[in-house]
Amino acid sequence: MSARNVTVIPATKSSIRRINPIVNKRRVAGYARVSTDKDEQFTSYEAQVDYYTQFIKSHADWEFVKVYTDEGISGLGTRKRDGFNEMIQDALSGALDLIVTKSVSRFARNTVDSLVTIRKLKEKGVEVYFEKENIYSLDGKGELLLTIMSSLAQEESRSISENVTWGQRKRFSDGKVSLPYKQFLGYERGENKDDPPVVNPEQAVIVRRIYRTFMEGKTAGAIAKEFTAEGIPTPAGKSKWQASTINSILQNEKYRGSALLQKCFTTDFLTKKQKINKGEVPQYYIEHSHEAIIDPMEWDAVQEEIRRRKQIGRAYSGTSVFSAKLVCGDCGGWYGHKTWHSTDKYRTTVWRCNQKYSDGKCRCGTPAITEEEIKIKFLKVFNSIISSKKPYVSSCLIAKKAITDTTEIDTEMNNLLCEMEVVAGLTKKCIEENSTTAQNQEEYTARYNGYVDIYETLKTRYDGLAAERENKQKKAKAIDRFIHTVKSREGLLTEFDARLWLTTVEKVTITDDGKMLFRFFDGTEICG
Repeated sequence: MSARNVTVIPATKSSIRRINPIVNKRRVAGYARVSTDKDEQFTSYEAQVDYYTQFIKSHADWEFVKVYTDEGISGLGTRKRDGFNEMIQDALSGALDLIVTKSVSRFARNTVDSLVTIRKLKEKGVEVYFEKENIYSLDGKGELLLTIMSSLAQEESRSISENVTWGQRKRFSDGKVSLPYKQFLGYERGENKDDPPVVNPEQAVIVRRIYRTFMEGKTAGAIAKEFTAEGIPTPAGKSKWQASTINSILQNEKYRGSALLQKCFTTDFLTKKQKINKGEVPQYYIEHSHEAIIDPMEWDAVQEEIRRRKQIGRAYSGTSVFSAKLVCGDCGGWYGHKTWHSTDKYRTTVWRCNQKYSDGKCRCGTPAITEEEIKIKFLKVFNSIISSKKPYVSSCLIAKKAITDTTEIDTEMNNLLCEMEVVAGLTKKCIEENSTTAQNQEEYTARYNGYVDIYETLKTRYDGLAAERENKQKKAKAIDRFIHTVKSREGLLTEFDARLWLTTVEKVTITDDGKMLFRFFDGTEICG
């Protein structure tokens, strides 16, 4: 084997360079960010802007461009940081040579965002200087140090997030209620931080109107259009109302003076992504946590009406309080709104079974009825209840006890829970034995599936009982509301009350002879 021959090729480029008497100044920008928008942070924000302006101008070989800023924005991500994104765009387009910022954590607390951004800038020859850590990103050691520092900053963010979460849950468990007051209609912040929400009288009028109008038969969409037309501002201060905003107000328990806390939770501290809490983390329900705007009985009645409208779906039109309340005694179909003689002076509005002539033939013997007839019969029937108020209320209370008692259901549900825990333990033991000891897999699978079948059977029965228990509880609330309505009523009705109709009448069945069987929410049926 021949000896290895190495030939040195001498450098041909001279290391001696001509000195350029003209020094090109580096175009430098600063980046300032404070993570909250609280008043006490404002001076910090202003101080950062002034500091970096003076700092850059103090270097003779630097040319000041501007200080990019983000106020009240978290550093965890870069997507919503307008000032940061503008700065990076300017740098990548060649307008900057150097960016000066306070620290790695001010630049970004997300390791990936930080490094990706710095590498993009590096490709364009743009350097970043982190003053606190004394790191220049184009320095040989810069990227390694940045990786370490960014990771530390990210862990700091994780720690802060966990501490904030713990603090929030501690507040929840202590029953302390806080609202997004800038976008919450009807309440404002108390004098002190931990004071309960205080009713805003002017906004409370709007909230009460929403509830009242809904219980007079209007849909959320119709209320939204009405408010938009009147120029009433939304909770967020916008001019156009959405049906979803009305629905949210109608279903928010805060208006009844209660609070369900931790409806949502953060799943990722980096992305701040939130998820509706479906049992993954604890929730806290506080009764009488603050002053109510809507009476709890009325609030419950609204929830029942919302459920009723969802169940009947398109059958509810929202054009009348009688919609989806009148039932045909022959076929069980809904009565619908009809107009007779629509083009002449005999124009009349009636309600008739929607299925009566569905196949071209008369299918039902039930008659058409006018709204005036319905109102008169309602007044007569409801006044018969009012005139014998005391014995009627006593009968309701006895019926409530019998109809809504859940003692047997509760006992069986507790027994099922115990059985489910035993089966779950046997299943776990079965899995552990299979993972540590060699077994016949067919036998193992059969045993495992047997436990699963037993558990699912128990769970199905448990869920059925839970639904039955919930229905009984809803029925109990309905009876309580009805009793409250009857007891609080002074004197006989002299004119039709739409809200009273909606909150007391479950349905009215029309018979062949034109009679009306009123079924109230307490279960009472009276023929009128």
